[in-house]
Amino acid sequence: MVALLKRLPGRGFVIGVPFAWLLLFFLLPFLILLYISFVDMGSDIHPFKPIWDAETGILQLKYENYISIFRDSEEGRWLETLYVEAYLRSIWYALCTAVLCLLIGYPFAYFIARSAPSVRPALLMMVMLPFWTSFLLRVYAWKGILADQGVVNHLLMALGVTSEPIQMLYTNVSMLVGMTYVYLPFMVLPLYANLVKMDFRLLEAAYDLGASPFKAFWLVTVPLSKAGIVAGFMLVFIPCVGEFVIPSLLGGPENLMIGRVVWDEMFASNNWPRASALAVAMIGLIIVPLAIYYHYTGSAAPDAAKS
Repeated sequence: MVALLKRLPGRGFVIGVPFAWLLLFFLLPFLILLYISFVDMGSDIHPFKPIWDAETGILQLKYENYISIFRDSEEGRWLETLYVEAYLRSIWYALCTAVLCLLIGYPFAYFIARSAPSVRPALLMMVMLPFWTSFLLRVYAWKGILADQGVVNHLLMALGVTSEPIQMLYTNVSMLVGMTYVYLPFMVLPLYANLVKMDFRLLEAAYDLGASPFKAFWLVTVPLSKAGIVAGFMLVFIPCVGEFVIPSLLGGPENLMIGRVVWDEMFASNNWPRASALAVAMIGLIIVPLAIYYHYTGSAAPDAAKS
């Protein structure tokens, strides 16, 4: 019977559609970026120049597009370039955003999971409600809230907390607030999907054994929600690394993240090969650690099941 099911065309179709989607919308664009990253445009404006010399049969690859990312061409020092600083700054802000989303989103997800089943759809609708509004409108709304003459400053001055507006816009805080607000649902939904399947009788058993509420939460709930934490963390961290719109609208000139650097290289400098090299390096910085993590977690799962 199993052999018969394997021969059915529907099984191959169900598996083939996601693979075709990934090949068409992920692998193919990535290969195009990889190709352009080795092109020597020179004074030409066309980035799709051939890298294969038909006469000599040699690939003419310009590795300088990658070397210049990590090596200062003027002083010859490694890892002290604008691009490395932008990478590190992007990773730092993405990490801070993911941690803030976890700290704020975990109580939300836990509350929804523990609420009555009849109320959960309405609570989930409230979490997903911001997706019904344009992304740009939501970010622009924070400009009106955090501006010098915005809602927050008017409220603070009306309450007598301050006599003059506080600079909140175009700072690290405003950028983190905007990124946390936008990506918070991506943390709440995976956590909820994990917590709602949890058997809460385990907490009752922990209480019966003398555990305090915090100890029971830390030793029972958190380990059982580890998969949701990792999934939510990745869903927030990965897009935040390459975020362009929020740092441009809410961040200051010192918040130069790698998304803005790639945009400047491609559209302001018209240096498509270097912009493609920056994008490929950023993808490598994200994909390689993820692949290593999932490799070891996947290898540890069968061992844990055997033990």
